[in-house]
Amino acid sequence: MVRNMELNNLGRTGLKVSPLCLGAMMFGAWGNTDHDDSVKIIHKALDSGINFIDTADVYAQGESEIVVGKALSSIDRSRVVVATKVHGQMGDDPLSAGNSRRWIIAEVENSLTRLGVDYIDLYQIHRPDESTDIEETLGALTDLVRQGKIRYFGSSTFPAEQIVAAQWAAESRGYEHFRTEQPPYSILVRGVERDVLPTCQTYGMGVLPWSPLAGGWLAGKFGEGKKNTSRRSAMLPDRYDLEIPANQRKLEAVNALTSLADEAGITLIELALAFVLEHPAISSAIIGPRTMEHLDSQLSAPSIHLEPAVLDRIDEIVAPGTNVSSIDAGWAPSVLTNMRRRRRHAQ
Repeated sequence: MVRNMELNNLGRTGLKVSPLCLGAMMFGAWGNTDHDDSVKIIHKALDSGINFIDTADVYAQGESEIVVGKALSSIDRSRVVVATKVHGQMGDDPLSAGNSRRWIIAEVENSLTRLGVDYIDLYQIHRPDESTDIEETLGALTDLVRQGKIRYFGSSTFPAEQIVAAQWAAESRGYEHFRTEQPPYSILVRGVERDVLPTCQTYGMGVLPWSPLAGGWLAGKFGEGKKNTSRRSAMLPDRYDLEIPANQRKLEAVNALTSLADEAGITLIELALAFVLEHPAISSAIIGPRTMEHLDSQLSAPSIHLEPAVLDRIDEIVAPGTNVSSIDAGWAPSVLTNMRRRRRHAQ
């Protein structure tokens, strides 16, 4: 069966977005350093029906936003939904990061300049900031909406309890609400099915999963007889080193999923993306191509509908609501990562 290629609702914002969102993290020093080639990839994505681009200030320290801005400069900006994010460390100044009013108000101006636009459709808080009151963050974002510099705002990689807290804070203080959430979600990283996705549905939030290919694990780079030598593997051994039991379990799952995709007559990439798009909470899945070939391999996914038998097999390989490796959750609170917060006599 073929999935309808109609645009999806972005939560309850009234915006219509394509089922695939072009993630721009790989445009710039972190991936494709050829700006002209990156612009061609962006234009090809737009010509193929994608109307949604997602980037962040921290991607290659602003270079990704600059590349996106170059691509937007030669097209009709009004037909593209542009999203970016704030939170990560920009430069050496310790004040140039986080979710404070001071930094959000300053950094949105920098992103507008790099993107070369008058407004940002969706401005997202890239990660939680335990040192900043959520009301401080929501107040700053609300002011930006009312000033016309952003249209909507959302969160990224927030746990369910913080999404709820933000919704309650907005309601009680008369602020604008988080309209979207951008969580890690793939066949190998299904933890958000347990709480984040249902919470987003409760509040009518659009969901934009990042890394639906699980950092390359579901892109056909791993499996029997394959040796992954990517730069990402060298930089993040805890997520790829097969000496680590969790990564060995990933490989076993990938081998089983590869066989399942072959039986279904589709590629592993198509299986992975189609799986994410099957969840009713999802508005648009973020893809992150570095090359034109990467883009071409992913564009077919929205046309694929996975039969119940295939989805049942996926559930057998990776149980619903579970992450094969806990490190892939994207963020963990300090009560877990800081020993002093969970041990009375920590050294």
